[in-house]
Amino acid sequence: MATTADFKNGMCIEFNGKLYTLVQFQHVKPGKGGAFVRTKLKNLESGKTIENTFTSGVKINPVRIERRPYQFLYKDDEGYHFMHQETFEQVSLPESLVDSFDLYKEGQYVEMMVHAELENILTCELPPFVDLEVTYTEPGLKGDTASSTAQKAATVETGATIHVPLFIEIGQKIRIDTRTRDYYERVK
Repeated sequence: MATTADFKNGMCIEFNGKLYTLVQFQHVKPGKGGAFVRTKLKNLESGKTIENTFTSGVKINPVRIERRPYQFLYKDDEGYHFMHQETFEQVSLPESLVDSFDLYKEGQYVEMMVHAELENILTCELPPFVDLEVTYTEPGLKGDTASSTAQKAATVETGATIHVPLFIEIGQKIRIDTRTRDYYERVK
C-alpha cells in the first residue's frame, strides 16, 4: 500500500475497481481544514480522463505496470497483430486497445503497457512522433489565404487524414505528433 505522498505522474493505481494512470496531481494546503490532493486520472480501459480529490495521506493501491516493446505486423479481420521485440511472441489486439489505429504502418515500433501480475495488455501506444508519406493532397496556391497559418487536408500512406501547411506536396514525408494528430514538420 502507498499513500498520496507517493504520487508521481504516470503512476498506475487501482481506484473504484478500475485501473487509472495519474496524469497530473497537486497537493493543496488550505488555510482552514486538512490538506488534500487534486488529481487527473486517465482510465486505462476507456481512455476517459476524470478529476478526483483525495484526502492527504489516504491509502491507495498502486499497480505494477511494465512497458514492453512490440512491432506492428499487420491488420486483418481478427484485429491488429504485433510481435514482441525480444521474445518474438506474437499477440493480436482488438481495435479498442489500439490508440490512433489509422497511423500504424507495417514495421512500426510501439510500446504496450502490460499489467505485471495478470499479464493483461492494457494499452498500445505509438511513439510521440511518426514519419509518414503524403499520398494525396490538393495543391496549395500562393495567395489563397489571409493568414500564414492556413492548412489543407492531406492523406498519408496509412489512410489517415492530417491537416498540413499549404506548401506540403504529394510524395513528401511529414512528421506527425501522435498525441495530438497534428503536423509537426517535414522530414528530409
